[in-house]
This record gives sequence, C-alpha cells and structure tokens, in this order.
Amino acid sequence: MTHMDDTDPADFYTGIVVDVYGPLRGSTPDWRSCAAFIGVWGEPALELGCGDGDPLLTLRTEGLDVEGLDSSADMLSKLRDTAAERGVDVTVHHAAIEQMHIGRAYRSIFLAGPTFNLIADDATAVRALERIRGHLDPAGAALVPLFIPEPVPDRQLGVVREHIEEGGRILRVTATATERDEAARRQVTMLRYEVIDGGARQVVERPWVLHWHTQSGFGELAAKAGLRVEAVMVADGSRAALDATEFGFLLRRMDAPVD
Repeated sequence: MTHMDDTDPADFYTGIVVDVYGPLRGSTPDWRSCAAFIGVWGEPALELGCGDGDPLLTLRTEGLDVEGLDSSADMLSKLRDTAAERGVDVTVHHAAIEQMHIGRAYRSIFLAGPTFNLIADDATAVRALERIRGHLDPAGAALVPLFIPEPVPDRQLGVVREHIEEGGRILRVTATATERDEAARRQVTMLRYEVIDGGARQVVERPWVLHWHTQSGFGELAAKAGLRVEAVMVADGSRAALDATEFGFLLRRMDAPVD
C-alpha cells in the first residue's frame, strides 16, 4: 500500500474533508446523553473533539455552560459560522487534547464520540489523559468513549458513499485501502474525499488512523495519568462486558473523594 503515513487529526480535518464530514459521517452524537452526564457531574463542562459543533451548539442552546476544544482550525471555523447563524454564544479552544492549557477547571469533561481513538499511540494518550486530569475539578468526572474497530472488509474498498446537497453539489467519500496491526492496536484506512460542483472537482486522500485500547490497558494508562476508573460502561449506562467492542470510561482524579 502507498501513502499510508500518519496524518495528524488537525491536518486530517481540513479543506473539503470538513464539508464532506458532516453529511457522510456514520452516526451523530446524542446530545441528551451528554446533557445527562453534565446533569450528574455539574458545570462548567468541556467537550473535547467538538468538531463542527454537534452536539456542543445544541447543549449551548439548551442553556448549559459548555465550552469546546478541537485541534482542527477549519472545523472550529465552521462551528463559529454555524453558531453565528443560529445566534448561539459559544466559547471554543483550538488545541489538541494532549496540548490543552485552558487555565480553567471543569466539573464535566467529555467526548461525545470515540474521538480519543484518533490519538495514534499510548504515549500521546497518556499525555492527553494528564491534560484531562489537569483541567478536571476534584469534584468532577470525565467520560471517554472508546471502541475497537472491526477490520475493513475488502468488499467495502472502492465503494462510494455519496450525498447530494440541495444546490446539486456532490459530496463523496471512498475507502480505497486499509492495513491493520493487531499487536500495535492500530488500523489505517485510506479515504478519498471528493467534492463535485458543476464542472469543478476537488479530490484529496487522507489516511484515517485509529488506535484502540483494551479495557485493562486503558485503565493502566489512566492510572499513569493520575486518574482512577469509576466505571466502564456501555451506552445505556450498564457495566460493559469484558469482550465489549464499544465502551466508555468514567474517570475521576486520584484525589477525588470516594463516594
């Protein structure tokens, strides 16, 4: 395979990828579950990997004190444009999770989806968890959803997913190649993004890197970062089975009071 070098998430989500991302992403975050988490642990809250504003803008519309952080300047630019169109006041910060220095503590820190899987290795993941701890109020909690990706089957390679906008502009994304390293817990898929607008056609190819964690392994990384695991849950809040491929870690500071 060719062109499978890493692309930093800040560089991945740029240009036409930002236009194609929203209409063709596989699922949308549930703002109500995020609001419920904030309802338990309190405000102010911080959404990590807020992207183009879903669900952050809805949470702000609901009156919650939530800020956002993302490494992609282009995504944040789109978020600000949407916020201005809707008349929503929102505060966002431009930084990677492992580099954030906001100077404020939050009662609730969360990711609305498994964006943490975009952090390409364990060492960077620990640094990200350390920065989460550094911004977490001692009485607060952090929620980190994770998943273990399925291998990309050969039959999906070359299959075009398409969205046609109201004005006729065509947005496409196609997985063209993939490689997987079970030992490194790493999967890279080459994605081709296309925007066709009349006679104009723009194309970019980007390697989408996913780095996954076992439940025990992620617990060890959290401990290294000074965080303790309160629970490992599935979407409905029940305890995750050890063989679950989708699960969320509820984390608190080591010095947080024990309930």
